[in-house]
Amino acid sequence: MDIHVADGIGRGPTELAAYDAALSDAGVGDFNLVTVSSVVPADATVRAVDTAPDLGPAGDRLTVVQAHAAASPEDAHETESVTACLGWATGPGPGLFYEADGSDADAVRETVSTGLDAGRDLRDWTFDHEGTRCATVETDDSAYVAAVVVAAYGESEPIA
Repeated sequence: MDIHVADGIGRGPTELAAYDAALSDAGVGDFNLVTVSSVVPADATVRAVDTAPDLGPAGDRLTVVQAHAAASPEDAHETESVTACLGWATGPGPGLFYEADGSDADAVRETVSTGLDAGRDLRDWTFDHEGTRCATVETDDSAYVAAVVVAAYGESEPIA
């Protein structure tokens, strides 16, 4: 199974509209997302992509791990941007994702790194590859903004 990691940013008149725009920018806006915790199956390959490929029909269920950051117009007076990051550590067996968000991009990246280190320490698995993907969006005093990084597990599946 391929796990595609894509990011997106969006703006909108509501927080949900901005989130929807960010998901669309990442290529997963037409699915019903089912969020899982952060374990990469042993048979999976994690691939960073610009935009998620065609993963199935609109309205299907898509399994994901996601990082999501949002800011309101009022937040623009306090911070210049928000960042969502998703990091992964993989090897010949299972692997891990770790997600974080916040207004300080460097701190968000550090949180992901620290989380991956802690996750590796909990497991007797071999890790030989690590990656991180972040999305940052500038705040806007006239719109809600959102940033997402989504790891989409395989293809979508029908809901019913």
